[in-house]
Amino acid sequence: MKFGFMGVAALIVAHVAGMIDLVALPIWVGALQERYGFSLQQSGGLVTLFLLGVVLASVTVAPRFNRVNQKMVAVIGFGVAALAFFGAAQQTGFGPLAALHALAGVAAGSALSMVHGAIGRAENPHRLFAMAGIGLGLFAVVFLGAVPQVMIAMGGQALFLAFAAVMGLATVFTAAFMRAPGPAPTEADRAPFSRTVWFLIFGVSLMTFNQAMVFSFVEVIGGARGFSKDTVLAVLIALGFVNLFIPAPLAAILEKRLPAFGVVQAGPVVQAILALVVTSATIFPLWAPAAAVFVAVQIFTHTFAFGLLARLDTSGRAVAATPAMLMIGSALGPFIGGALSQNIGFGALGVAAVIVGAASTLCFARAKANA
Repeated sequence: MKFGFMGVAALIVAHVAGMIDLVALPIWVGALQERYGFSLQQSGGLVTLFLLGVVLASVTVAPRFNRVNQKMVAVIGFGVAALAFFGAAQQTGFGPLAALHALAGVAAGSALSMVHGAIGRAENPHRLFAMAGIGLGLFAVVFLGAVPQVMIAMGGQALFLAFAAVMGLATVFTAAFMRAPGPAPTEADRAPFSRTVWFLIFGVSLMTFNQAMVFSFVEVIGGARGFSKDTVLAVLIALGFVNLFIPAPLAAILEKRLPAFGVVQAGPVVQAILALVVTSATIFPLWAPAAAVFVAVQIFTHTFAFGLLARLDTSGRAVAATPAMLMIGSALGPFIGGALSQNIGFGALGVAAVIVGAASTLCFARAKANA
C-alpha cells in the first residue's frame, strides 16, 4: 500500500514515540534511581511495568489488526500515553508511578501495534521500517543530548514531561495524517502462523531481552567503573549518532545484498560479544566503543527480521505483534538485569547475555531450516 509523504511521516513519528524505550532506557532507569531514590531493582521494575503493558496490549490487539479501526486505536493510544506520562511528572511515590507506567504501556502498545501493522502492509516494509529506524536515530541524538541537561535544571520529572510531549506529537500526527491499510484478505487473516514465523518471533524476543538487560544499565555501569558523568553522557550521545547514521541506512542499502536469514543469525552473536565488553571492561577506550554501537546491532538485525516477517505473513498480524515480541524481552530485561546487578554484579549480565544470545541464534537457525 502507498501511504504518501505525510502518511509515511506519521508512521515514522509514531514509531519513534512507541519505541521510546529503545533510546531512553539507561536515562530512564538512571533517573528513577538517582533522582527518585529507588533501588536498581525498583527502577528496573517500573520500566518493566511500562513494557509489560505494551506486551499485553500488543498481544491483545495484534490478532485483531484487520478487524479494528487502526487509526482510531493509534490516536487514542498515544493520547492516553501522553496523559499518563504527564501525570507521572506530578508524582514521586512508587505506587502512583507504577500505575501510570502500566497505563502508559497499555496505551502505547495498542497504538504501536497499529503502526507496525501498517508498516508491514507497505509496498516495501523493509525499507519503510529502515526509514523509521533512521527517524528513531535522529530522535536519539536530540533526546540523549537534551533531556539529561534539562533534568539537571528541572529534576527527574523533566523525563516524563519529555515522554508526554513525544506521545502528544504522535497523537497529532496519527490523527492528521495516518492512513489505515484496511482489512487484509480473509484467508491470509485467518491462516495460522508458520513455524518459521514463530521461530523468528522467539529469536527477536530473546535478542531484545539481551538488549534491554544490558543497555538499561549502561549509565550505571559506566559510573561504577569510575567513568565521569560527562564521558558516559558523551558515549550516549555518540550512540545516538551511530544509530542515526549506521544501522538503519545500512540495512536499507544492503536489503538486496545480504541474505536476511544470515543477518538475523549473526546479530545475536555480535550482540553477545559487545555485551561482554560493556559489562566487564574497565578501560574507557575499550568500553566506550562497545557501548556506543550496542543498540545499532539490534536495529540492523531487526530491520531484516521485520522484512522477513512481512513477507512470510501478508496479513500484517505478525508485524503488528512487533511491540509484543520486542517488549516482552525489554520488559523482563530491566528487572532481571537489576536483580543480577544488585545481587551478583555486572559480570553476571555478560554471562547471561551469552546464554541468551546462543538461544536467539538457535531460534533464527531453526527459522531458516523451516523456511
